[in-house]
Amino acid sequence: MVFLEFGAGAPERGCACGAALLSRSTVSDNPTLVIQVNGERRRVTGGLSIAAMLGELGLDPKKVAVERNLEIVPRATLGEVAVADGDAFEIVHFVGGG
Repeated sequence: MVFLEFGAGAPERGCACGAALLSRSTVSDNPTLVIQVNGERRRVTGGLSIAAMLGELGLDPKKVAVERNLEIVPRATLGEVAVADGDAFEIVHFVGGG
């Protein structure tokens, strides 16, 4: 984890990929965000973590790899990293078979 400065100098946690992590203020503000998922424009509720967004898309966070704005998001942080307006995601879903 890295510490980033936001707002009035109050430290907030951030992901090594530069993403802000969810905070109470992020969760309380719920605007609609416009993002891209695998090249397709979508609207999602603000204040979501990437894991919550995956759930809304019907995907299991344990079975996907996520790239956000050209950087891989570590699976351990999917529940903490906030989806931001304008984010571009590439999501690869793992499929078993033989």
